[in-house]
Amino acid sequence: MVVKMRLSVLLGLLLIGLVTAQAVQAGPKIESWQTANGASVMFVAAPDLPMVDIRVVFDAGSARDSDLPGLAVLTNALLTDDAGQWNADQLAERLESLGIEIGAGARRDMAWVSIRSLTDPAAYQVAMSSLAAVLAEPRFEEADLERNRQAMQVSLRRGEQNPGTVAKKAFWKAVFGSHPYAIHSGGTQESLAAITRQDILAYHKRYYVAKNATVAIVGALDRAAAETLAEQLASGLPVGEPAAKLPEVGPLNAADMQDIAFPSSQSHILMGQPGMRRGDPDYFILYVGNHILGGSGLVSQLSEEVREKRGLSYSVYSYFSPMRRYGPFIMGAQTQNAKVEEATEVMRTTLKRFIEHGPTEDELTAAKRNITGSFPLRIASNSNIVEYLAMIGFYGLPLDYLDAFVGKVESVTGEQIRDAFKRRLKPDNFVTIVVGNGQSSEQGS
Repeated sequence: MVVKMRLSVLLGLLLIGLVTAQAVQAGPKIESWQTANGASVMFVAAPDLPMVDIRVVFDAGSARDSDLPGLAVLTNALLTDDAGQWNADQLAERLESLGIEIGAGARRDMAWVSIRSLTDPAAYQVAMSSLAAVLAEPRFEEADLERNRQAMQVSLRRGEQNPGTVAKKAFWKAVFGSHPYAIHSGGTQESLAAITRQDILAYHKRYYVAKNATVAIVGALDRAAAETLAEQLASGLPVGEPAAKLPEVGPLNAADMQDIAFPSSQSHILMGQPGMRRGDPDYFILYVGNHILGGSGLVSQLSEEVREKRGLSYSVYSYFSPMRRYGPFIMGAQTQNAKVEEATEVMRTTLKRFIEHGPTEDELTAAKRNITGSFPLRIASNSNIVEYLAMIGFYGLPLDYLDAFVGKVESVTGEQIRDAFKRRLKPDNFVTIVVGNGQSSEQGS
């Protein structure tokens, strides 16, 4: 029995190794086309499981909120409440009875609706007809609008009591200024109170249209079935037009330091600037470089300097958040109120040293091994792949993005990292937000 168990374990490990090796060599085959009314479609056939995952993405994120912050998130949240002939309870029961999972969400660049279902005909037909109704026939009932509005207002009040949330809102506002990315996706108390059903209807009519949509499909379907499905989902949408291009994000021309009092024993620190966009020519160079600087947890340079050597913070990190336009580069940490000045100075000094000298060859080799070794796990499930597909389609990335990922990482050199970080990051012009140092429970409330 023990021998059989050991053999099973060995065979299992061998199979995992073979799958991993194949995944490193090649990503899933991506096919792309447009529906009759102009929606972009991204498809990967995944016949091994009788499942289908779909993610329909619209250029309808909070960067489109204009003078009504929170409009994108509120509109998106209402989609799955009442749609077509079903109210919220009926729609939920209809899906849950067949194990169908539906979700929705919105960020600054995009809004989406997703669904997962078995390809068994009974479940499949219910899932697809329901998704088509959610996309094209949301009812936006006043009662649902009011319930979601109140939930978002409660979330805002809770956020005011969270120093991390306060820091993030201040950071985005300081970095992006008058750009639409500065808008807080959750809105404000005043803007949420002002949003009407007519505003919701107008927003949906403008942005939830075929030419503003990307349909990502992964599952046990052939190309013909995927084409039929895409047409079914898109046919109820007006043709419409793509969303207007967002303005470019400008550079920061001077440093901005904001110290926001908050009643907490620890201070939250965020430092950064506009970083890079999706499809950026420096993407893989900056990605690998940041992995070494602050993106690899306890073995990063920031962690070594801030946590290990000085004990200033349990967690310190950095990352790029690429978006349609330049998203932020962020360094962050939490530290004792009395240690804020030292922590920020060490973080800034570590970054400047990295910009000047870059990584060592050992650090670069370890980073590449870590990134490429974990990559197969990032595309190991249909739900992972459908998110990548949606991203590739939405941002217009090459269809071989997943195939080329490992090779792009492997080709990065230390000299490229030094060059890119010198060109792209200007620490002397960083926004620095510190939330903390409050002396009483009344401060910061």
